[in-house]
Amino acid sequence: MAIHPTAIVDPAARVPEDAEIGPFCVIGAEVTIGARTRLMAHIFVEGPTWIGEDNLFYPYSSVGVASQDLKYKGERAETRIGSRNQIREFVTIHRGTAGGGALTSIGDDNLLMAYAHVAHDCHVGSHTVLANGVTLGGHVNIADYARIGAFTGVHQFCRIGRHAMIGGYCVITQDVAPFSLTSTSRDPKVYGPNKVGLERHDFPAETIQRLHRAFRLLGSKELNTTQALERIRADVPETPEVAELVEFIVQSERGVIK
Repeated sequence: MAIHPTAIVDPAARVPEDAEIGPFCVIGAEVTIGARTRLMAHIFVEGPTWIGEDNLFYPYSSVGVASQDLKYKGERAETRIGSRNQIREFVTIHRGTAGGGALTSIGDDNLLMAYAHVAHDCHVGSHTVLANGVTLGGHVNIADYARIGAFTGVHQFCRIGRHAMIGGYCVITQDVAPFSLTSTSRDPKVYGPNKVGLERHDFPAETIQRLHRAFRLLGSKELNTTQALERIRADVPETPEVAELVEFIVQSERGVIK
């Protein structure tokens, strides 16, 4: 088993023979690490935490530590991370709280760049990118294939939809619609569909065009959100993606950036 002699691994931790624990890592009790996962150096993991296979943790990241929520009183809560993720330097991932379901989760094939922060009770899907310094407040939900630009802050309880792209230095205080391109820091706005991202994932041109029409209606100064949704249902031929966009907006509790 590749555990560096300077690492401290609790006897109750579960580490497979083909995992690698590098210099000065600290692995607490109730930590389970999957096959071929590598912790490079100076990484702190506290349980209860489950980490899947083929992950790569760069130096100085911390995982599963207690929430910064002042309501957290030490109750049992968990952290779960999937497989094939890259967790870069100084990333912080906090476990859940009783008030938010007692679970923080991250899916598969994600890239969390340096200094990203995933707060308590956040749920990050798969194939996402959180660029340098991205900060997720508690209870944030990030859907699959979302991209969040550097130093963007996401307010508590916000949702980021599937295939959404958010520019750098944004302040996100409302939900971000799926398939959207959102930017500008102080007053974020949607600039239509995430055309480049959708093309890279082989979405048909017709689907992108219909999403473009839907976003134009949502951004119309002559229509409020309810009226815009009615026009989308009436004027834009439905695809699964258009239906997903409409349903996302209908379910929003914080409102959606337009």
